[in-house]
Parts: sequence; C-alpha cells; structure tokens
Amino acid sequence: MSFDHRRRDFLKSAALGAAGWAAAGVSSRARTVAWPTVAAPQKYEANWDSLSQYQVPDWYRDAKFGIFLHWGVYSVPAHESEWYPRLMYRREDPVFEWHRQHWGPQSTFGYKDFIPMFKAEHWDPGAWAGLFKRAGAKYVVPVGEHHDGFPMYNCRYTAWTAAKMGPRRDVVGELASAVRDQGLKLGVSSHRAFDWSYYTFEKDFDTDNPKYSGLYGNPHAPTPPIPTGEKGELRQTVPPEYLKDWFARTTQIVDDYKPDLMWFDFCFEGPEWEPNRKAFAAYYYNHAEDWQREVVLNYKHEAYPPHAAVLDIERGLLDQTRKDPWQTDTSISWKSWGYIQDDSYKTPSLIVRELVDIVSKNGCLLLNVGPKPDGTIPEAAQQTLLEIGKWLDVNGEAIYGTRPLGLTYGEGPTQFQAGQFGEKDEPQFTASDFRFTQRGNNVYVIAFGWPDEDDADFVIQSLGSGTVAGLPQQSIASVAMLGDTHRLHYTHTQDMLAIEKPPAKPTDYANVIKITLNS
Repeated sequence: MSFDHRRRDFLKSAALGAAGWAAAGVSSRARTVAWPTVAAPQKYEANWDSLSQYQVPDWYRDAKFGIFLHWGVYSVPAHESEWYPRLMYRREDPVFEWHRQHWGPQSTFGYKDFIPMFKAEHWDPGAWAGLFKRAGAKYVVPVGEHHDGFPMYNCRYTAWTAAKMGPRRDVVGELASAVRDQGLKLGVSSHRAFDWSYYTFEKDFDTDNPKYSGLYGNPHAPTPPIPTGEKGELRQTVPPEYLKDWFARTTQIVDDYKPDLMWFDFCFEGPEWEPNRKAFAAYYYNHAEDWQREVVLNYKHEAYPPHAAVLDIERGLLDQTRKDPWQTDTSISWKSWGYIQDDSYKTPSLIVRELVDIVSKNGCLLLNVGPKPDGTIPEAAQQTLLEIGKWLDVNGEAIYGTRPLGLTYGEGPTQFQAGQFGEKDEPQFTASDFRFTQRGNNVYVIAFGWPDEDDADFVIQSLGSGTVAGLPQQSIASVAMLGDTHRLHYTHTQDMLAIEKPPAKPTDYANVIKITLNS
C-alpha cells in the first residue's frame, strides 16, 4: 500500500538493472523451477477474451465491508508511514536523517535490524478475527508481502519471512484459520510488483551488501526511466527473472492458502507485467474452479479489463454508480497504513458514511488497520471498529446483500471527493443528503442528516412518482425507520416523497428509512 507521495515516487523511479533469482534470495532449486503453467483443458485461458468470462461472486457483492491489515517490520520504527523502509535510504527525505539520529547510520543499522524487534509477542489471531466480526466485516485481507520484501506468509523463495525470522509465525496461515473459524472470507494482498525499485543501493548503506539481498534484492544501479502514454508518464520496468520470481511467490499464496480474494497494488499495470497478469488470473480462477469456490481478484488503475477482475480505488470514491462491482481501500487512520506512534484516526461517522456512499454506487469498502509490532491493535482503532459494528447491527439490512437503486445512488448538495487519493476531511452533510439501496421489495433511504425543525419531514425528491428513479403512486406498503418501532406517515407526489421523522434518532452517524413496496 502506498504512502501519499507514492505516485510521485513511482513516476520518478528509475527502472533498475537486471538481476537473477539470487537477487531475491531464491534458492538454486527454486531457480530451476519452470514458470508454472495452467494445465489444459481449463475454463480460463491466459487471454483477455477468456478471462472476461469471469463473474463477480454474489458473496462479495453481498459482503460490502472488509478489513485490510498492514502489519510488518515497518511497525517497529513506527514513524512517518509504512514506507519507512524506502524513505530511510533516500537522502533527500527527512526520514533519512531521523533514522540516523534515532537508530544510527544506514551502514550499521539498516531495515533488517528491525526484524528481531518485530516479535508479535501479544498476537492473538483469534481475538483479531473476533473483533473484525463484531465490526461487521465479512472478509479480511492481511498483507501477504509489502514493498519491503518481507513476506508475512511462509514463502519458500526466501529465508527473510515472518515464518522464519522476527515472530517466526506464518501470519497469513494462522490468520486464515482464525478468520475462517469466524465464518469470514480470507483475502491476501501482494504489493511486490514495485519492490524491484523500492530500495536505494549506495556503498554506505547495508542494502548494498549482497549478504542481505534476500530482503533488499541484489544491489543494482538505476537506469533511465521509460516514457509511456500520450502524456509522457514514466513507468518502471523489471527484468524477466524478477517477473518469474513474482509469479512463483504469488502462485504459492494461491496453492498454500486458497484465498477467497487476491488484491494487487500499483505498478502491476505496466506492459511488461501483462503476461503475468493474464497467467496469474487464469491460474487463480482455474484453481478456484477446482476448489469449487468463487473468488475475487482486485486490481488498480487499468491492470485488468473491467470484466476480468474487480477495480480497487485507493483513498477515494466514485461520483456515480458503476455497473461493474468495485472497491475502495482506505485506512482507518489519516497518516499511515501501518502503525505509527502519532497517527490520527477517522471518526466512525466518516467511515459509516463512506461505506454507505460506496455501497449505494455498487462498491465495497476495504478498511485498513495497522497493528502494533507486539500484535495488538491500537485502542482508538478498536473503538472505531466497534462503533461501526454497532451501527451495522441496527442498519446492516440496508447494506449487506443490497444493490444500487438503478443509476440513482442518492441526492443532496454534499458529495465525497471522487478519484484516487481524493479522500479529504469529513464533508458537512445536511438533512437533504440521502443515499439509496434496495433489496427485494424494499428500498432503503439512508439519511446523512436530521431535519432541525420539530415539524420538518425528510423530503426525498428523487423518489417522487414522476422522477426517473421514482416510486409509482400506490406502490408503497409501509414506511419505517430501522431501529425505531413507529410506523411513519408520508406524502407521495410526482415531485417528492416526504416522510415524517420519528421522535428521536435511532442511531448516530446516519439513519435508514425502510420503504416496503407492494408485491
């Protein structure tokens, strides 16, 4: 997952010179393993036409809410962001000098030296899974490997993993068991596509010592960036042997953990990755066929055609309903995805309203939490998750298993900022801001505000009988608010639907009007 300046770094990053399997600390045996292929006959072939057969499973479309987990060695310094491993080796970044002052020169104390401090001594995967279930999540996605090159699963292609160093535990494997015991789906993320250009190699850095190449990669010098696209954007390229290593590591995750969801970070969209993208999707989807399970593959930017996988938007939303299911990934905190000491946390109100807005536009929310190095989740994050869960306990009927109300996601003057990294401070919603969902013969109107005047009604213009998304006259059987026992009176005209409010708000953050239609 990226730090906010990640895109800037990516555009500036050079493609770094060639290196073999040894660069990633891969054993001689692994170097001789042939690139895995999909055995024929299979449902999916490694081409876009075949992969476009894919259908997003109903379990994912119904789930709406998942938990992301950025937990790794970067939680030990707990400074700046989960991109600390990169920034501590970049002389122009303030983190470079901060590291020298607090930990010593990069030649004597490198990122590798944090690994023994990453002990996870209080980690209880069952407690995590229980918390996530109480929060209302339906799937959980731990980071399998972040840009730092330290897998959190038992990777057979390097000794530098959480299963063999630091906590000496297969984090993905243990969490998989705990999550599934709670009836939740398991996802795993891979951020490794950018790892080739992540670290800086200089003579007075420990990254330049081949002894540590299993973590940092083989020392290599930058090469000139490659322009691409009409606007001359820059992209990185990677050598073929690195692409093979990526494929071997990622298919191991599929083989060993059988994830219900695979999530890929940026830098996976470059043209040199296209054979891997096709081959991996076919490999994953065909294995899911063998398991007799339905799976999800999340991608960013334009790594996949819309019908071949599920689009993910980082720290941003859409400004309209999307026909194909999609997802927002964002963090429960503002500054970082991994744990840092001085982070600030979003309010439950903001996250609930983001969830509602996303669901109304045919999306899912993947909400990240950054645990501490000892394996505990920060108290502020826990309390926010529990508040979300309390809201969903009352109002989940309007979220889980629902679909958009056609192309009309809602109405009102207040909007979330759309697009990648469009996330800003919490908007000030009004009593005129609504979002819509539907399921069966029920339409749900989620009100982001509350009328101020004692005698004021909720007035929803989009549901007037004469509007595009409107409800036909005489179609309404009953109107009520979730969490309240009153049957609500209403007035239905061509121009609007006016609904009286109950005496008090049933819940904080947003309240749901349930409109049941005649069968």
